[in-house]
Amino acid sequence: MATDLRTRTFTWQDPMPAAKAGLALSGLEYLQAMGRGELPGPPIGVTLGFSDFPIQVESGKVTFTLQPEEFHYNPIGTVHGGVICTLLDSASACAVHSLLPAGTGYTSLELKVNFIRPVTARSGLMQCIGTVVNLGRRTAVAEAKLFDAAGKLHALCTQTCLILSPERA
Repeated sequence: MATDLRTRTFTWQDPMPAAKAGLALSGLEYLQAMGRGELPGPPIGVTLGFSDFPIQVESGKVTFTLQPEEFHYNPIGTVHGGVICTLLDSASACAVHSLLPAGTGYTSLELKVNFIRPVTARSGLMQCIGTVVNLGRRTAVAEAKLFDAAGKLHALCTQTCLILSPERA
């Protein structure tokens, strides 16, 4: 029986008012409002411990950070691949979102991830940079790369998103 138990608590805001407010903003305006703290980030960022959601946004490029902690660990003592995938997915998809007009949505169609090296709490602050490779009328392709504090690449992904017109969003 474990005697070194730890606890973690967190709070988040109802995401639906921000999602509704976002319909009137371009994707770039919406993400920038989150970055400035005018709108709350999505609960997944709080749940997984992403630092400020996002920390940097420009047209076609989004940056997130994550301080790896032991609560991110899998059974072998490294950050779980699902946490890394979520971070990569968030950065690449939000890069697509940053190029969309008001009322237009998106959803992930495909995510391909390559894990290069393990991430642990000793890796330091991780930086994940998502960029758009191609924005079409119905689909977009983006990529994201995850770097440690020393600038070493730990993972990368390519993602295809389906663009949802306002009547389908």
